[in-house]
Amino acid sequence: MITPYFEEKNFSLYQGDAIELLNQFESNKFDLIYVDPPYFLSNDGITCKSGKMVSVNKGAWDRSKGFEEDAKFIDLWLKACRRVLRENGSIWVSGTLHNIYKVGYLLEKNDYNIINDVIMFKPNAPPNLSCKYFTHSHEIVLWARKSKNSQHTFNYEKMKFWNNPKDKLKNKDKQMRSVWSIPLISKQEKEFGKHPTQKPLELLNRIISSSSNEGDWVLDPFVGSGTTGIACSILNRKFIGIDSDKDYLDLAIKRFKDPRKINQLFSPKTKDHLMKFI
Repeated sequence: MITPYFEEKNFSLYQGDAIELLNQFESNKFDLIYVDPPYFLSNDGITCKSGKMVSVNKGAWDRSKGFEEDAKFIDLWLKACRRVLRENGSIWVSGTLHNIYKVGYLLEKNDYNIINDVIMFKPNAPPNLSCKYFTHSHEIVLWARKSKNSQHTFNYEKMKFWNNPKDKLKNKDKQMRSVWSIPLISKQEKEFGKHPTQKPLELLNRIISSSSNEGDWVLDPFVGSGTTGIACSILNRKFIGIDSDKDYLDLAIKRFKDPRKINQLFSPKTKDHLMKFI
């Protein structure tokens, strides 16, 4: 029996190796899994942050070990996730050109069925300092169900009427498209600290709202600073997150305990109105 690092109100965090811990969870537990894995970007290059040139390195966990070892690692966590995913569940995986094509290949190899590739466009992405290629201004998020026979959740009508003033998107009885313009994380989301690969809360808002229902179990095996869990706690989902780094788990706990967290997702004046679309 594995013991949570933190547990409160359907929000649980575990510290340790993601694959080892996943292999101890019961099978077919989760309705939805969101994975923000290492992108293998830490190659001693440079990037731009707040107008300054800084190292692109994020930590040893983000360093490539070569094609074969990187692919083996992805294959292991995809297998572990599939075992704990319910038959009608689905999985979302974030990435860039550095990892996402390996992920797509291995999703199919492991009998997942890819539903969509969503482009998260970053309208305020940092500039490219090398001037040797196009400026990176998007990430890809792959959405797949457990198998071709899975009856995955998709809250189609809710997405047609999505209306969040935080990101100025207003769908008025129109199908939501697969390109999502989402700004980089706000200062409010970094109040207690920041993970180097932290995702905007609005991205998880859309993912969780579109492909799960209230009371569903959601997993994030590389939880970092807890954005997936924060969205789940606001949207009334049951959440389990895993990370090897205690400091980031502590950051996730601070964010979870913040009574103002709903205001990071919704405008205070409109949150009661918006909740009916979730």
